[in-house]
Amino acid sequence: MSYTGVLLVDKPRGPSSHQVAAWVGDMLKSEVGHSGTLDPMVSGVLVVMLGKAVRLAPLLLLHEKEYVACLRLHADIPREHVEAAVKEFTGRVYQRPPRRSAVKRALRIRVIHRIELLDMQDRLVLIRVRCEAGTYIRSLCVHIGRILGCGSQMIELRRTKSGGFSVENTHTLHEVRDAVENGDEEKILSMILPPEEAIADIPKLIVRPSAADAVSHGAVLAGVGVIRCDKFVRGQSVAVVTEEGRLVALAQGLRDSEKFVCGEPGLIARSTRVFLSPTRSNKQY
Repeated sequence: MSYTGVLLVDKPRGPSSHQVAAWVGDMLKSEVGHSGTLDPMVSGVLVVMLGKAVRLAPLLLLHEKEYVACLRLHADIPREHVEAAVKEFTGRVYQRPPRRSAVKRALRIRVIHRIELLDMQDRLVLIRVRCEAGTYIRSLCVHIGRILGCGSQMIELRRTKSGGFSVENTHTLHEVRDAVENGDEEKILSMILPPEEAIADIPKLIVRPSAADAVSHGAVLAGVGVIRCDKFVRGQSVAVVTEEGRLVALAQGLRDSEKFVCGEPGLIARSTRVFLSPTRSNKQY
């Protein structure tokens, strides 16, 4: 059986994200991809895409992330000083990828939406960070130590959320393996989320069946085929879905939503990733 959807894996420490995704692909005999690479010694939410859901990668890679990190200070610092230093990193921050990173060490700007001190014992500090994709938590931990004037380093990191996907909804590799070895198809299907779960936070264009079929054949979506839509601007990523909530395609808006009327002529969006099979039958994927 070929699977399409999203499997949330609780990545263990040790293997790389690529290895974990490859193991899932081997077990489920499916094409796979993953969004948001985790270093080998980092654990937590790894979003593994199966089958046609691999086409969701450009969208999922942009998801905000949440982490819980433990860092060690190199000197004894009062808790109130640490709390004050941590709060300074809310907002836009400048970062350079760590030396061990595989990407070019160019200076970049990332946004930290929320950061809080969860606990502190002696020189060990536990923080939770909600941040823009591509934020280096290891670098953040080093910079906190610099602000405090004592130095610090990250010693443990766990991703707790990726977009709207939480670690509470993940499955271990052992769970996947057991379901496969037991031939428990119902269990396997219960672990795989439909592609629609990944588009909860982007604008949607609800389209007629004829428009859905046209888009699946590569046509540019016109206003006559749109029943209703969320607010979006030109160039923004949108999801084209049926009235039943099935994902037809990811697309790029060609006009601001305020500049057209649903049901009237005019090109609205151009698909970038198509999920609906190009047929007028009831087959969806």
